[in-house]
Amino acid sequence: MAEEIVDKPLEIIRGLRGVIHAFYLDKTILAKMQEEEKKVRAVGDITVDNEGFNMALTRESVICIIKDPRFRPPPEPTVVLLSDKGDIMGTEVFPFTAKQYMKRDDVVWLSDAFVLFPDVKTVGGEKFIMPPVSFPELNESNGCKDVISCSPAPTCDLMMKNYYKYDDDPKLASVLVGFNRI
Repeated sequence: MAEEIVDKPLEIIRGLRGVIHAFYLDKTILAKMQEEEKKVRAVGDITVDNEGFNMALTRESVICIIKDPRFRPPPEPTVVLLSDKGDIMGTEVFPFTAKQYMKRDDVVWLSDAFVLFPDVKTVGGEKFIMPPVSFPELNESNGCKDVISCSPAPTCDLMMKNYYKYDDDPKLASVLVGFNRI
């Protein structure tokens, strides 16, 4: 009887609420996604810099999570708008952080999930940043270090689902988790 090798990080992620699929991404699809990420622009032709994705590529392992709405929210913003000088012009808002912006006079709500700070000026050259986001479920206690998570661009999400032959269900989203092993 051969002993089955347990992949602890994958096992942990598959056990999280709202995870529909979890699997490692291979180098082929990561390279295709990297090329696609370079082309992504936001409304108004604003540059999008997916720092989290680029950082995930520097890790030895990248797990893709396909999740439904039951999956926990990220612990910090996944999108910020920066001025040409690097000042925060806007940020993602979650139900658990919305209270801090509700009564402020110096914010404009673009949606229920994003606020702008109109007092922060720019001379053009603003860009959206998708920073690396912590992923506390993977850590040194379970053999992982340098752990970050990120969201791929919608076009990359579709590319990845097609590559692995998963349906493109609009109720599902993906998160990538990059890490090095201890």
